[in-house]
Amino acid sequence: MGMDSGRRSARLTDLVIAGVAAGVLSACLALPVLLPTGLGVKAANHSFETLPESLAAPVLPQRSVILAADGSKLATFYYENRVEVPLAKVAPIMRQAIIAIEDSRFYQHGALDAKSILRALIANLGAGTVIQGGSTLSQQYVKNALAETATTAAGRREALEPTAVRKLRELRLAIGLEKHLTKDQILERYLNIAYFGDGAYGVEEAARHYFGVHAADLSLAQAATLAGVVRAPQTYDPNLHPVRGRERRDTVLDRMAELKVVTPAQAAEVKAQPLGLRITAAPNGCVESSAPFFCDYVQREILANRAFGKTPQERRFLLQRGGLQIHTTLEPRMQKAAQHALNRYVPANNKSGKAAAEVLIRPGTGEITAMALDRRMGDSTKRGTLWVNLAADSDHGSSLGMQAGSTFKIFTLAAALEKGMAFGHKLDAPKSFVPTGFRNCDGDRVGDPRVSLGNAGDGEGGKQFTLVTGTWHSVNTFFLELERKVGLCATYKMATRLGMRRATGQKLEQYPSFTLGFNTVSPLRLAAAYAAFAARGRYCRPIAITSIMGPTGSLPVPRAKCNQAVEEGVADAVNHVLRGVLTKGTAKGNEIGRPAAGKTGTVDNFSAAWFAGYTPDLASAVWVGDPRGGYSHPLRDVCLGEGCYGQVYGADVPAPIWRETMEAALKGVPEHDFEAPPGEYFREGDGEKEDDKDKDKDKDKTKEKGMGAEQDQKDAPEPNGRLPWFFDPPFAWPWKGD
Repeated sequence: MGMDSGRRSARLTDLVIAGVAAGVLSACLALPVLLPTGLGVKAANHSFETLPESLAAPVLPQRSVILAADGSKLATFYYENRVEVPLAKVAPIMRQAIIAIEDSRFYQHGALDAKSILRALIANLGAGTVIQGGSTLSQQYVKNALAETATTAAGRREALEPTAVRKLRELRLAIGLEKHLTKDQILERYLNIAYFGDGAYGVEEAARHYFGVHAADLSLAQAATLAGVVRAPQTYDPNLHPVRGRERRDTVLDRMAELKVVTPAQAAEVKAQPLGLRITAAPNGCVESSAPFFCDYVQREILANRAFGKTPQERRFLLQRGGLQIHTTLEPRMQKAAQHALNRYVPANNKSGKAAAEVLIRPGTGEITAMALDRRMGDSTKRGTLWVNLAADSDHGSSLGMQAGSTFKIFTLAAALEKGMAFGHKLDAPKSFVPTGFRNCDGDRVGDPRVSLGNAGDGEGGKQFTLVTGTWHSVNTFFLELERKVGLCATYKMATRLGMRRATGQKLEQYPSFTLGFNTVSPLRLAAAYAAFAARGRYCRPIAITSIMGPTGSLPVPRAKCNQAVEEGVADAVNHVLRGVLTKGTAKGNEIGRPAAGKTGTVDNFSAAWFAGYTPDLASAVWVGDPRGGYSHPLRDVCLGEGCYGQVYGADVPAPIWRETMEAALKGVPEHDFEAPPGEYFREGDGEKEDDKDKDKDKDKTKEKGMGAEQDQKDAPEPNGRLPWFFDPPFAWPWKGD
C-alpha cells in the first residue's frame, strides 16, 4: 500500500507541475487565441487533467512498389511518399542537425522545456503574435501522430490547428510518451513521421528525393538543409524556394556552430556552397511505368480482389499506404520485345488512328510475362494515348473486348479432334452456307435460313477440305459445316473450358457464327487459351502477381488454378495442325526458326485482325484494330509502320508483330518441340492434300481474292447498332429457331 500510495503521490505531483506548466505554455504560446476566449490558467489546468496521457503509435503510410520478375521497379503507389528506417540508418549528423534547430536540449529535458518556453514567450510578447514555438520534439511528434491517425479531413485540421486545447492535449500525451519510450525511440519516430516538403515524408525519402542518397549517407550540408525544412515545409522547401531554403540551411549551420556540434570554420565552409540538390521524383501510379498497362492490370487486381480488403476503400488504403512489395510475373526482356514490335508495326501516332495490343503468357503457369499496347497511357482524347487497357477484360482495364475472328476456329477444331475426327476427314466447303441445324447448350434452335454466309475468296467455295487443309486456309464455310457436325454446344464448351468468356465478364453467346469469332474477347484470354494447347491441354488462369510482402509478412495472392482442360493427345493433335498454318497456311512466312503453331484471324469487314500463336515455352495473342470502332474505321486503305495496305489480314500486321516479339522474347531460351499426336489421327492419312484437280490453277486466283491471307465473314450482315465510345457490338443473330 505504501508503494502504491507513493506512486500516486508522485503521479499527482507530476500532473500538478505539468498542469501549471501547461497553463503557462498555453497562455504564452497561444496568447492571441486564449485572450479572446477568456480561457485562463485554472481552466487550462482542469482541461489538462482530464485529457488522456497515452498515444498509440500510428501505422505510418508507406509507399508500395510493384516489381518485375527480376526485381526491377515498375511503379510506386503512395498516399504519403515515405520509407521508414531505424535510427541506426540515419546519419549522426542528421540527428544532430534536427536536434540543434528544433530542440537543442532534447536529451536534457522531459516532455516540456521551460527554457524554450520562456524564450518563445519573450519573442512572442515582443512581436505581439506567435512567431516562435516552444514545443519539444516529443510534442511535435505527438502533433504529427494525431494528424496521421485522423480519419477525416476535419480531424486532421483539428490536430494541426494552433489552439489551446490542442496544445494541452499534445503536452499531456508527450508526458506519457516520455515515460514509455527512450529519447532515441522518440527521435526515430519523429524523423520518420516528419514532412520535409515537396512530397517527401520521413528522413529517408527526403534524403532520396532532394539529394539521391540514403539517410545514412547524408553530409553536413545535406543534413542542415533537411533539418531546416521541417519547421515550415511550404516556406523553406529548397526545391520550390531555393533562396529561403539556403538561408534556412545557413541558420541551422549557425545554430550547430553555436552549440559546438560543428566548428565555425566547418559551418562557414558549407555556407559558401550551393544547395547541391539532385531532385529525384517518385512517380505515383502507372503512367510513367515501363509497362504501364501491365502495372494498371496489377493495380486493378488488388483493388478488385476482396482478398486485399472487404471494401474498395480498404483495398486502396492498403495499396497506397501499406508499404507493400508486389512481386509480379512480368519479364522486362519480353515486355521490351512486345513493345518494340508493336511500336514498329503500329506506331502510336499513326495517321489512321489504329492501335495494337499484345499479351504473352508462359504455358503451364498462367504467368503473364508481357502486356503491351502501342499507345502510351494517358488522355484517350489525345492522339497516341489511351486510358483503356485493350489487352485485358473490362474488370482489369475497362475494355469491352474485340471480336476474335477466325482465331476462334481452334475451338471447333479441338472439339472435332476430341470427338475422334481424323486429320484426313473431309467435309464440303460450299460457296455459301445457310446457318440452320444448330442448337445451343440449352437445346434451343439458333440460326436463320434467310442468312447466307460465304468466304473471302471466291475460289474457296465448292470443294472439299480436310481437317488440316481447312484449318491451314481458314475456310469459313468449312468450319461452319464442321461446327454443325461436332455441335455448337461442344464448340462452346471447349472454349469455356479453356477460359474464354466475353471481355465484359459475361458468358460467350451461342450462335452459328461462334466459330467465326463474333464474340468480343480480350487478347489476354485468347493468349491464355492458346497457351493451354502449348501446355498439352493444361489450362491456367492468367496471373500477374507471384507474391506480396507487407511490413508484417506475406499476403495471399490469386493463384493460377491450373487444370487439365483438354486431353494431352487432343492438344498434341491441335498443335500438329496449327504448325502448318505457319509453314503452309495463312501465316506462311512468319516462322520463327523453332517449332511453333498459331492461327490468323480477320474480323468481318476488316474491322480488326489477329494472330495468336505459341511454342511449348511461350504463347502470345496480338490484336490490331481501331479503338474508335472497327466497323466505322476498318483496316482498309491504311498506312502503318511497315507499309500501306488496301486491307489488313491477320497475316499482314498481327503475325509479323507476333514473329518479331517471339524471336526476341525467346532469344537464349532452349528450343523445345511439340509432342507427336496420337497415331489414331492419321488413320485417314495426314490430311495435307485436298480433293481438287484444279488446285494449282486456282492458286493465283484465290491468292488475289484472299486465300493464303485469311477468310472472314464476308457475307454476314453488319450490325446496325454501336456500343458507346470505341467498340462495335458483337456480330450475332438475335433470333432463334429455323
